Amino acid sequence: MSASAPRLDLSRELAVACDLAQRAGDVALSMQSAGLAVARKAGDEPVTEADVRASQLIVEGLRMAFPDDAILSEEAPDDRTRLSRARVWMIDPIDGTSDFIRGEDGYATMIGLLVGDTPSLGIVYQPRGGRLYTATLGEGAYLEVAGERTALRVSAMARTEDLRMVASRSHRQEVISEVRQVLGISDELNVGSVGLKLGLIARGDRDLYVNPIGRTKRWDTLGPQVLLHEAGGRLTTARGQAIDYRAEELANLDGLIASNGLVHDEIVAKLAPLLQR
Repeated sequence: MSASAPRLDLSRELAVACDLAQRAGDVALSMQSAGLAVARKAGDEPVTEADVRASQLIVEGLRMAFPDDAILSEEAPDDRTRLSRARVWMIDPIDGTSDFIRGEDGYATMIGLLVGDTPSLGIVYQPRGGRLYTATLGEGAYLEVAGERTALRVSAMARTEDLRMVASRSHRQEVISEVRQVLGISDELNVGSVGLKLGLIARGDRDLYVNPIGRTKRWDTLGPQVLLHEAGGRLTTARGQAIDYRAEELANLDGLIASNGLVHDEIVAKLAPLLQR
């Protein structure tokens, strides 16, 4: 997603997806304190009726607006049309379900659009607080709160020891402490949603996110990746490679590193002995 990449007119897609993300997120918010039963799905991940209802709302809306596109949602079967269609929507109706279940605010509704092989549109909506992050390829990244829209840009932090890390709350691994030691980092904030973590980096409030294991999926990263890249940051696997959204495998098995981009390659190199052993 370089500055020289051709620009696409995704204004209609952005408008439709923003509306659906906000509506689905607000459905989730309205159900958060309703004492929903929690079930367990593959990987022992929690799921609630709010996840399912939010997913249905988004999937049905996208299917009606863009019938030729493939749609992949965390809460729906993978029909594998994503492997052959030119455009693929990827949805996480409630990213950060554990935070949602606990009644906290660290969850978000996320929608991403892949055009060809290129992440091209990203939306992260945080229902608590009404924070709407949006980005389209070549058009920048923005945060809208209460009708006020602000352009986003990553920080200028350029020394690893000065970086402010954001890490998982529910799935924080002990290896994160080792990551901090290797990089000399003392500042860590814990947040549930991957999208909100990358949003904090895009805003310049945080500088680094490291996820060393393959618990995230492509729907966790597609939308947030567009947001981060349009704000000047980078998201790669823990090996420093681009994420292949056209692969059959949905899990990000090689982990993730997201940063403000200034010392990304240095971070990958320093963490290689730790994360690639």
